[in-house]
Amino acid sequence: MHYTSQQNDWLVQSFSQSATVEELENQLILTNGLIQRRFVTTPNFATVDYTNLATGSSLLRGIKPEAILTINGQEYEVGGLKGQPDYAYLDEKWIPDLTNDPNTFQFQEYRTGTPEIRYPWVDRRTEISSPYPPEGITLSVVFSSPSSIDSLQICVHYELYQGIPVLSKWISVHNESQKTIEIGTLSSEILAVNEQEKHRLHVESDYAFSKMDTTDWGPDAEYLTQTDYLYQMPLLMKSTYPLGPGVHLQPGDTFESFRTYEILHDSDDRERKGLTRRKMYRALAPQVTENPILMHVRSAEPDAVRLAIDQCAEVGFEMVIMTFGSGYNIESQDPEYIARMKELADYAHSKGIELGGYTLMCASRGVGEEFNCIDPETGEPGSRFGQSACLASEWGDGYAERVLNFMDATGMDIIETDGPYHGDVCASTKHKHHNSLADSQLRQWEACVNFYHECRKRGIYINSPDWYYLNGSNKCGMGYRETNFSLPREQQILIARQNIYDATYEKTPSMGWMFVPLVEYHGGGQAATFEPLCDHLDDYESHLAQNFGSGVIACYRGPRLFDTEETKAVVKKWVDFFKQYRPILESDVTHVRRPDGRSIDCILHANPQLTPCGLAMLYNSTNKTQETTLKLPVYYTGLSDSAKIREKEDEPKVYKIDRNYNIEIPIKMEANSVTYLVIESES
Repeated sequence: MHYTSQQNDWLVQSFSQSATVEELENQLILTNGLIQRRFVTTPNFATVDYTNLATGSSLLRGIKPEAILTINGQEYEVGGLKGQPDYAYLDEKWIPDLTNDPNTFQFQEYRTGTPEIRYPWVDRRTEISSPYPPEGITLSVVFSSPSSIDSLQICVHYELYQGIPVLSKWISVHNESQKTIEIGTLSSEILAVNEQEKHRLHVESDYAFSKMDTTDWGPDAEYLTQTDYLYQMPLLMKSTYPLGPGVHLQPGDTFESFRTYEILHDSDDRERKGLTRRKMYRALAPQVTENPILMHVRSAEPDAVRLAIDQCAEVGFEMVIMTFGSGYNIESQDPEYIARMKELADYAHSKGIELGGYTLMCASRGVGEEFNCIDPETGEPGSRFGQSACLASEWGDGYAERVLNFMDATGMDIIETDGPYHGDVCASTKHKHHNSLADSQLRQWEACVNFYHECRKRGIYINSPDWYYLNGSNKCGMGYRETNFSLPREQQILIARQNIYDATYEKTPSMGWMFVPLVEYHGGGQAATFEPLCDHLDDYESHLAQNFGSGVIACYRGPRLFDTEETKAVVKKWVDFFKQYRPILESDVTHVRRPDGRSIDCILHANPQLTPCGLAMLYNSTNKTQETTLKLPVYYTGLSDSAKIREKEDEPKVYKIDRNYNIEIPIKMEANSVTYLVIESES
């Protein structure tokens, strides 16, 4: 299958072929029409082909085990075949002669099913809903243990989704013996990838906090015909725990690994790769499409919060967060304080506003030597952030209980966690939920995930500064450096727009927050701040225009959103614009020209399922009039022959689309101005 036009492009047209498992003679074929993974089941279970059906290219050059793990200090392979003559490529005629190693885990049976809900999600805040759980098929392959191990069953799970070239994989280990076993290390995916397809394989996992990368590209000792003299070509991909897991598995218990997600890209184009990854997030973590308009109020005092609620209601904002340093105490157990916060939440709800606030979860705080993270190098309390509480200690149980009880009692809607857990390790052997250093990272991650899942049950919106999207969080930083908002306003505005432009290659607009320092933040003085708002209205409007125009919601941090009627009108103008075009503005970004302060920069929102199907935002941040011929790439709008385009709300004009799906539009923009183009079908 090759994409010769938009008509058979799954990123433009809806792709409805189901995901299936087909059984042939001693083979299983897992496919969804976009990608295909083929296995043999004898003499043991192994992946023998992994193909992108759009390009016809297989990424495999060899057979590897389906997993590798260390049990009680001994390494074991799960499945796989031995005896491949050469690892530069995999010849089909070799496969019947490959052999089974009896010391590996042996194929027993397989089962199929459908994807299950991984965490509850109630669609409270989106206009375009996604099916949840995603449509697809699950293949679970059961392996029995070799004779050298007491009864231990391993199940390798594959999940393939309809309409996207994405497969997920994870491992579960069930201890059927009467003895405790230790799982020291675990690689849940091993792929011998060829040189061409390496750059078209994207791998990530839900074990992704603090830029944690479970994807390890290393040399393949079996690839002896490679061109690298020292055999160091990084063509062996392992999805593995950086530390541990170090689990002590009790008799009758089951351990389940993190999930690996694999995208087989059909192109080397950066834009197309980004659109594919963003579509994966929309399908597998639909809560990331929630995108409420929010304010960070600086004080949690009732009068200050009520003012923020009133102003948000007047201009169309939808959420108030009591920010860091506001005095908000989400861990309080004081009945009077809880009653006061419930009264504020009820007042917000009466105005159509959601309310919640900030919590310092466990990073950068000490909670007593008994519960703090222990530095493995010193043996003393400490972490890379100075000091952090161990979320796998008994304190972590109390923290989660206090916060959830508070949210239940007050009826609040949003939690912003600081941390929540930056990949700290803990060498304590006395904490309730981890045995030692080896399993400390895993158990703290599990505690955070369980807490987020409890928040999801309650429909609570989760702002997290870490990459927990695939476990229930809503939003993370769009990609900014906090101290940039201490720069002079002109600089911070342009840099923020660059950050949005760059980050929306990997994130949907709704997945990231930006920031607007209405009051001083990390220094910078008057040159960096916006209060009094009426005195810096042009700069304030620049932030509003680029945030709402990109579909990215910013944290407007201060005591108020407006100070005069003129300021109020400007805020409401951009909120109204955003709400008028919300579906298309929250759609994915096509990148046209990066901001550089020298000319007109541009992004294009595109969604062929909507009307309008495109909206381009143009910014001239220079101090002089700019004229240019804008080349607008409209391929992902779904339009192919012509388009009807209007500037702002003016009368539309019809433009022809060239053979490369571009439209050339003459543009003239005054100094320091913003405009937008609305794109529709001519028919």
